[in-house]
Amino acid sequence: MSGAALYAHLESGATTVCRVWTVHRRDGTAMGFTDHDRDLLVDGVHCRADTGMTARTLQQTTGLSVDNSEAMGALSDTAITEAGLLAGRFDGAEVRAFLVNWATPEERIEQFRGSFGEVTRSGGAFKAELRGLSEALNRPQGFAYQPGCSAVLGDARCRFATDTPGYFAAGLVEKVDDGRVFDFATFPGFDERWFEHGRFEILSGQAVGLVGVVKNDRLNGGARRIELWQSMGAPVAVGDSFRMVAGCNKTAATCRTKFANFLNFRGFPHIPGEDWLASYPVPDRPSTGGARVSATDG
Repeated sequence: MSGAALYAHLESGATTVCRVWTVHRRDGTAMGFTDHDRDLLVDGVHCRADTGMTARTLQQTTGLSVDNSEAMGALSDTAITEAGLLAGRFDGAEVRAFLVNWATPEERIEQFRGSFGEVTRSGGAFKAELRGLSEALNRPQGFAYQPGCSAVLGDARCRFATDTPGYFAAGLVEKVDDGRVFDFATFPGFDERWFEHGRFEILSGQAVGLVGVVKNDRLNGGARRIELWQSMGAPVAVGDSFRMVAGCNKTAATCRTKFANFLNFRGFPHIPGEDWLASYPVPDRPSTGGARVSATDG
């Protein structure tokens, strides 16, 4: 990439420049757009000219304040689709904006790098907020002191291997209602409620890559019903493959007895609650100075 060459081109007075945007989704899909009248290849991404993609003026500063802009374009079957937006496939996608010499696309300058923020749809078009790299500095940092675990099952802080036999199940969808309720004629090997609070990931079909959280896991004889908290963002069909991971309700007892992983528990089960903080001495309640929490509670 030659920024110096583009600057020299701009100083010539007769310019052939356009704007280009590339989008890299978290599932690995890359796509590009340009306001030029023909397609361009920029940074290895095919950038299409027929999407009506445009962006407002970038607001950039030299400090740590947040850079913001907006991208707008028409929804289409081959570019950014309404189904893809509804499914959340563009949530957090990386966005880069370039000023490019369309006569020599290797001459370009990156003007913006960030991610998709809030996306709105209306009248066959979409509007996406672009958030700069400094947006991450606005996020709350640190850990909260709470009885429940603050880690996510299987992450670097939890360290539990979710592919441990007996803690996951994989199969094919047999019956589905509204992309939220899944019924299975037989589902042996797991206790009732074993998967509650667990991940339900679709591995094939239109909803591939989407993940739901299990609300209810019930047995009815040999049959099993899995209900998610909300519907998948894309259609789920009979025969689609899935993977489901055992659920964790973040309590110390579950971490110890269900997962045998209490050494990595990231909560504070013995922290005093609001009732304890607001308590006061009363005549009919003995104050012996003994422990308020038994050794078996954590």
